[in-house]
Amino acid sequence: MKIAVASPPIPKSLKDGLFWLEELASDAASQEAEIICFPESYLPGYPGMPYPKEDREKEPLKEALQQACRIASTQKIAIILPMDWYEDELLLNVAQVISAEGKALGYQTKNQLDPTEDEIWTAGKTRQLFEIKGLKFGITICHEGFRYPESVRWAAQNSAHIVFHPHFSGSDEEGTVLTQFFNPDNPYYEKAMMMRALENTIYFASSNYASKYAESASAVFAPDGKCVVNEAYGRTGVIVADLDLNLATGFLAKRFKNKLYKNL
Repeated sequence: MKIAVASPPIPKSLKDGLFWLEELASDAASQEAEIICFPESYLPGYPGMPYPKEDREKEPLKEALQQACRIASTQKIAIILPMDWYEDELLLNVAQVISAEGKALGYQTKNQLDPTEDEIWTAGKTRQLFEIKGLKFGITICHEGFRYPESVRWAAQNSAHIVFHPHFSGSDEEGTVLTQFFNPDNPYYEKAMMMRALENTIYFASSNYASKYAESASAVFAPDGKCVVNEAYGRTGVIVADLDLNLATGFLAKRFKNKLYKNL
């Protein structure tokens, strides 16, 4: 099973985001990837990015999802598409899952918000697995995947082969230009990616924007904690990994004794 991870530029608008969604989905499909994952809140963009305010309203987001379904169907590739999304009148941070046939299969909510996000989104309350062509996967979004390993362990205990991790770390405005992946002096994010794979014995695929001052690179880690492939900082593009699903046993996650902590 080949999977792809996208590193798009920070979107200037929904239209711009959809343009890069199609470009990168097409690139991944040409490399025979079955599914591609985009970064956190990709449509219309993470709060503070330069998209127009109206792009964050309910109807434009619904129309954008319809366009994304068309792209998935045209390119014949499944898409994990992080979006702002309204459930009734509540604004959620979600990752939509779209099949290669262009069908929206549902979404995973961000359940553990960063403290700075409490006034932006409403936290979700449920967690679920998805399956596409025999690949069982969970999704954990940014902060919760970096700081709440339980979000990944749950998926691994329930036989996920991989957890996809849309995130955003960095800026186009200011920061440090990183040059070496996994350098000890880099921010801790890439080390956390490694640990989510290693401690659960599954694959972990993390997608970030290709910003000028990225604090982490998009990457895929194997169940033994080794990096399968990583993107160059600031480069717009896709990385593709060929997964051996037999290696994603979830062995260490399934040995965790949940009952010992039932009163916590």
